[in-house]
Amino acid sequence: MESKHTTDGVLVSNYIQGNERSLEILIIRHKQRIFSFVLSKVQDKEIAEDIFQDTFIKVINTLKRGKYNEEGKFLPWVMRIAHNLVIDHFRRNKRLPKFNNTDEFDIFDVLSDEMLSVENQIIREQILNDVRNLVEELPEDQKEVLLMRMYRDMSFKEISENTDVSINTALGRMRYALINLRKLIEKHQIILVN
Repeated sequence: MESKHTTDGVLVSNYIQGNERSLEILIIRHKQRIFSFVLSKVQDKEIAEDIFQDTFIKVINTLKRGKYNEEGKFLPWVMRIAHNLVIDHFRRNKRLPKFNNTDEFDIFDVLSDEMLSVENQIIREQILNDVRNLVEELPEDQKEVLLMRMYRDMSFKEISENTDVSINTALGRMRYALINLRKLIEKHQIILVN
């Protein structure tokens, strides 16, 4: 008998083995948090409900195909799906400013569309997060040089002094880091522009 004390992992396993009630418990358990997150991003209850439903359709399809492998991390996995669907929503529905067709046209009606900045912020956050994850996949020496150069704004002279290698070696590591990042971006099919 499943209860509120049953872990997400057990509920996921039970659902995969055919127990539909397990998914219902998971949805009830996490609905408020996921829905609130989506609503805070799209700021429209109907759209948030659609995205919430789409999130769980994706969850169900992934579980039924046996593609779930996020051991013990069900909520972060679902939140990531919801986050990606929010980004997809903004990309699909490029928010165009709305204004009334009257003689009193106000340019600020066009310029004050807050959703564009929210969209760009969400997409930028996702891109930065994707790039951070890819940087973690780089070999340690390349990652070190890249982080010093891009995140600490160090010169190659400073990098060579801090890593006890020549400037040419530091440059070479940076070059290979960028080459490998490009390969990882292609491999993971990450889109870096919005």
